[in-house]
Amino acid sequence: MKTQYLLALLLFSLTLGCSLQQKYSAFKYTFEQDIQALEQLRDFEEKEDYLLFLGSSSIRRWDTIEADMAPYVVVKRGYGGAHYYDLIHYVDRLIKDKLAAKAVIIFVANDITGPNDWDKIHQDLTPREIKKLFKAVVKKIHKQLGDEIPIFVIETTPTPSRWHVWGQISTANDLIQEYTEKQANLNFISTRNEFFNKRGVPKGKYFIKDSLHLSEAGYDLWEQIIKDALNKQL
Repeated sequence: MKTQYLLALLLFSLTLGCSLQQKYSAFKYTFEQDIQALEQLRDFEEKEDYLLFLGSSSIRRWDTIEADMAPYVVVKRGYGGAHYYDLIHYVDRLIKDKLAAKAVIIFVANDITGPNDWDKIHQDLTPREIKKLFKAVVKKIHKQLGDEIPIFVIETTPTPSRWHVWGQISTANDLIQEYTEKQANLNFISTRNEFFNKRGVPKGKYFIKDSLHLSEAGYDLWEQIIKDALNKQL
């Protein structure tokens, strides 16, 4: 009976992932060129027990990540503009069975941005939709690398440019955190309080002129928070 239950649960999980891929099929090729370029990278071949960083532009733009995260070894696979609704199509291609990852760190920050005119293909998700996609991405990672590999998710940062939708972003963060706390080998890295000033709004010094991407000071803060979380779990 227990075996039948586990098989039914596995089948449901696989069906859920496939249904979400179908639901968001319009975004399957949005970043195809970026993903193809990342697939060509071979930097992982000479590395073992490394941290595999997946996600959006804050990962891609972290040029000092190897020095900042030392003594941890790093492989970086970020692409600008990543959402969970396109990562679900690409995650299998960004991680392979042969990769000797020690842990996977995810940061995706673009599923809720508020209305804009420049990105016609973008659609904001609800916090619950984001949670469903996050769960599906996690299942894909575990399928590729095994259930025992630790996965860390960095919560979406409060930024001045998206402050008008912080309530929704914060709710999505909370839902993901609640989920991680009930799962083995799944960890939530909270950052929000460190980015707030005494008035409860994001500190400008942690962002570049676009008020969205991290400045050098922002990455320094990330380094401290992420390393502290990793040191406690790895």
